[in-house]
Amino acid sequence: MASAREMRLRIRSVKNISQVTRALEAVSASKVRKSMAAVFATQAYATKAWQVLTHIAQQPGRANLHPLLTTRPEVRKTLAVVISGDRGLAGAYNTNVIRFATQKFNRYETPVRYIAIGRKGRDMLIRRRKEVIAEFSNLPAAPSFADVSAIGWMAVDEFLKGDVDEVYLVYTDFINMGKQEARVKRLLPLEMEAGSERVEDYRVGAAHEQKHLTAAYIYEPAEREILDEIIPRFTALQVYQAILESLASEHAARMVAMRNATDNAIELVASLQLDYNKARQQSITNDLLDIAGGAEALTRALAQTYRIGGENG
Repeated sequence: MASAREMRLRIRSVKNISQVTRALEAVSASKVRKSMAAVFATQAYATKAWQVLTHIAQQPGRANLHPLLTTRPEVRKTLAVVISGDRGLAGAYNTNVIRFATQKFNRYETPVRYIAIGRKGRDMLIRRRKEVIAEFSNLPAAPSFADVSAIGWMAVDEFLKGDVDEVYLVYTDFINMGKQEARVKRLLPLEMEAGSERVEDYRVGAAHEQKHLTAAYIYEPAEREILDEIIPRFTALQVYQAILESLASEHAARMVAMRNATDNAIELVASLQLDYNKARQQSITNDLLDIAGGAEALTRALAQTYRIGGENG
């Protein structure tokens, strides 16, 4: 058993750790509220943008309106944009999203290239020997659309140049404080059919209600000019929305992990305190036994001395 001094040092160390985890929990709770506000502030616009894109893609009598809306007859290469975090201490958040991405694309029918958002995802993809063509890390705590729009534009450029034939987005969907789910949706070309076998449906409320609309629109000033402007911008907006969802999920996962760590530290301190009390009680008992044994030995020695002195006298 460890000495009482060693146990006191360990109790002090665990208490210090619990203070750190409690502080991290408070910081994550504040950040997750801000992230949720950002998600809700952009969700309505992102949903409507997706509805507009879907409706444009279904304009009657206008096949192949735009290259970003046109499914290519042969898919030779695929690009996956994977969103993770820059830091750990978030439970299984980063591991879950990378495991989900690799399970989806490990046995994909075409070679898959990756754009990694977040250092943790980049490192795990590289360790798994995946082809990472770009990585974006150290994003602001509350990124604006301008901060992340380059990611969406890069995916659009890769698709337009013909380097890839389809683009998927892998992110973590924030459902509530206790539940976050890894999801994948196809960014390019625009996913027109619900329930596709190749990608899960993106949950955007009533976006698929536009499926049965057949009304045609006249564009002003020119249809192609408008599409060239709005389709890449709306695609980048979908990436931005997914990043906000992932940030909210990361902070929620970190808050839960730090709360669990604090609770475990409190339980560990209580267990160590009990062991320390037992060790201290054992030490006191041993001291008392030593004192009693010494007193008894002294008494015997004195009695022996008196007996010998009496015999000599």
